[in-house]
Amino acid sequence: MAQDDRPNSKKLNIDLPEEEAQGVYSNLAVITHSPVEFVVDFAQIMPGMKQAKVRSRIILAPHHAKRLLQALNENVQRFEKQQGPIQAPKGNQDPAMPLTFSGPQGEA
Repeated sequence: MAQDDRPNSKKLNIDLPEEEAQGVYSNLAVITHSPVEFVVDFAQIMPGMKQAKVRSRIILAPHHAKRLLQALNENVQRFEKQQGPIQAPKGNQDPAMPLTFSGPQGEA
């Protein structure tokens, strides 16, 4: 269970089943959207392979996608304040393989 201990915040208990607690590894996110939803496919691609395997798909309403963006931004800032700037990988990252794509727009 996780709780938010920030002042003036509402407490929220979160149930995290054991099978979900292990998480899945992703080194690629493919994001598509329609007028009513954002679809984020978290995938894994291995070096030298030409095909990625989707490990998880998350579907969000547009306002939740924006809240996720804000929460990620806040957390990256906190991380960098504690750990220092996040550096882009050097050498072995293929510059032609970005971490996010603007793929074909989905339709709901």
